[in-house]
Amino acid sequence: MTTLHALFEASVREHGARTALVEGDSGARIDYAGLGRLSDRLRDRLIAMGVRPGDRVGIYLKKSVDSVASILGVLKTGAAYVPVDPGAPASRNAYIHNNCAVTVSIVDRRFEPAYRAEILQIGSVPPLLVVDGAPAGAGLTAALDARDAESTAPEMASPTTTAESLAYILYTSGSTGRPKGVMLSHRNAVSFVDWCSETFGPSADDIFSSHAPFHFDLSILDLYVPLKHGASLVLIPEDVGKEPLALSRVISTHRISVWYSAPSILSLLAQFGRIADHDFSSLRIVLFAGEVFPIVHLRSFARQVPGPRYFNLYGPTETNVCTAYEIPRHIPDDRVDPYPIGETCSNLTSRVVDPDGVDVEPGDEGELCIAGPNVMIGYWDLPDLTAGGFLPPDGTGLRWYKTGDIVVEETDGNFRYVGRRDRMVKKRGYRVELGEIESCLYRHGAVREAAVVAVADSCGAIMIRAHLAVREQKPSIIELKTFCSKSLPIYMIPDVFAFHDALPKTSTDKVDYVSLKTMS
Repeated sequence: MTTLHALFEASVREHGARTALVEGDSGARIDYAGLGRLSDRLRDRLIAMGVRPGDRVGIYLKKSVDSVASILGVLKTGAAYVPVDPGAPASRNAYIHNNCAVTVSIVDRRFEPAYRAEILQIGSVPPLLVVDGAPAGAGLTAALDARDAESTAPEMASPTTTAESLAYILYTSGSTGRPKGVMLSHRNAVSFVDWCSETFGPSADDIFSSHAPFHFDLSILDLYVPLKHGASLVLIPEDVGKEPLALSRVISTHRISVWYSAPSILSLLAQFGRIADHDFSSLRIVLFAGEVFPIVHLRSFARQVPGPRYFNLYGPTETNVCTAYEIPRHIPDDRVDPYPIGETCSNLTSRVVDPDGVDVEPGDEGELCIAGPNVMIGYWDLPDLTAGGFLPPDGTGLRWYKTGDIVVEETDGNFRYVGRRDRMVKKRGYRVELGEIESCLYRHGAVREAAVVAVADSCGAIMIRAHLAVREQKPSIIELKTFCSKSLPIYMIPDVFAFHDALPKTSTDKVDYVSLKTMS
């Protein structure tokens, strides 16, 4: 078992002159040799700044050559990278980096003042490497040049990193009102990358899309599968990523051959991307994950783009992809149900259990549990939550992660997704703890009671609806959305607000969420 950066370094040796990264907005690009040199320079500077194996390094950058080089440079130090959402409030990102005690943060200059101010309120500011955004790695290069002008960072060999070493921490929505960090090792990630290699057959001639932000687990496939095989990766900026016409141009102009995104993005492309006006003939594989793909939009996209193979991938951040299903070439007109989430990936093991942890019979509903090399180390500094995330030891030596998803194993061995065990939902592929949104709303001075539910719109997409009982002065919707935006990323801000004199209660005086789901 190797490490993530070792996969990349092998490609640098074999494919040095090939294009590694293309910035989808500017068209600026860097080859494998250049990306290797830039990440080596960052490794040396980070070590000079005190980063050691096992440390955590924060990354607060927009998607760019700079951010990919930063990720690789961090890995080469033996440390783990902790990416944050550049579109989220600075307070949230400061909390994440303070929570996992980053040794250094690499920060875009545009975000640095607010980030510094927020961290000062909760802890001490770590040493910062501040980068001015510029194409093709020029921003990171300039930041390193400036540091070298002050004192040269000695050239260092990359410290020894094992498969069990922590590679990255991805923070997801937490039910306590605070995001929680999912710790993944090199073994976890490389096992997944190897499965992708076996399943999708990538080559150096492929051109991959990088649609997902780097704090989202879909980015692991985006980054490391192409970098392993000497392929090219087109970095799609956050603003372009939500514009269907712009995405159609990216696919056509850059000749994307492997696409991976949440289904909601493909739904937008199917409806508003004017696919007939663009050349999608380069696509050979379309992958989607993160939420249910409404069959009407999947059928529409597949008929407009009939050439590729389509795969429905499923898995929480804690396991990355753990089941997969290849969509048939023909989707019947009368099919109304979503396709299954598929069979367990070949490198993993699964079981379906009842609430007592006892295996259920095929055809019966139960919680999907996963064991194998993809399964996370645990949650950062949350030992009780980590322990609660697994079934009790069963004598086999396997760690069975409880996904929280209810499934049914069909007669053909494929799993059919039923729903969530708890109050966590997926919206546009992002994992959202409804309790975190409630915690935010309760911080508003006018809110007396808050309850948040997820409902499906007419197309099957998830909407978040907040039910509030307020004090004398009812706040406006704009005020509430603005208030939420200071603590929550955009995808977690409620879509709809409903006001009540008091929230409905159950016989045990708890909020009656079942009733709320039926209200408008």
